[in-house]
Amino acid sequence: MASPRIVLLHATPVAVEPIRAAFAASWPEAETVNLLDDSLSPDRAKSPDITEEMTQRFLALGRYAARVGADGILVTCSAFGPAIERLAAEMHIPVLKPNEAMFRAAIARGEKIGMLATFAPSISTMTDEFDEFVGQAKSSATLDTVLVERAIDLLKAGDAASHNSLVAERAPEFAGHDAIMLAHFSTSRAAEMVRAKIGVPVLTAPDAAVARMRELVEAA
Repeated sequence: MASPRIVLLHATPVAVEPIRAAFAASWPEAETVNLLDDSLSPDRAKSPDITEEMTQRFLALGRYAARVGADGILVTCSAFGPAIERLAAEMHIPVLKPNEAMFRAAIARGEKIGMLATFAPSISTMTDEFDEFVGQAKSSATLDTVLVERAIDLLKAGDAASHNSLVAERAPEFAGHDAIMLAHFSTSRAAEMVRAKIGVPVLTAPDAAVARMRELVEAA
């Protein structure tokens, strides 16, 4: 097929570079289009739940993606699971949650999985999604999550080094686990520092998501 057009839906600017790098490394033939609404992330942080208004904004972005000829839609923010499901049900092209592929890979690694997160509102929806995939896999895997306070604020302020350091400092808490997931696309930039701190497999969302999106688009 001609170069597929993959639309990336972002709720925060800090997710843009990690997924750009993952596409460049693993699927450079794909044409990526970035749609960013950076009001979604702060609005989600203020709300205990994903509101219908937020969901409608997601649907509007997805409909625009379809109008510009998307062959697939990849959402890069992990705090909007139910909205992504609504979008996927409406679209006739692949719509991928940011962590789906990473979750499946982690569950295949063993039963004791750790997750380093930096955005608190995403944890409940991600835990629900993880448990859903555990059920599908008929696994007994469990998830332990550590919230790394202040890291996301430092990253948004341009201090990636301090963000990475804070995330890596918490990694030893998962000694004895079968795998560690870095919860968000933005967190993936800390992967090498985390791996230097602990001898447990470290999984990141962007690389896994690109590989899964390629499979879905090429099979369509």
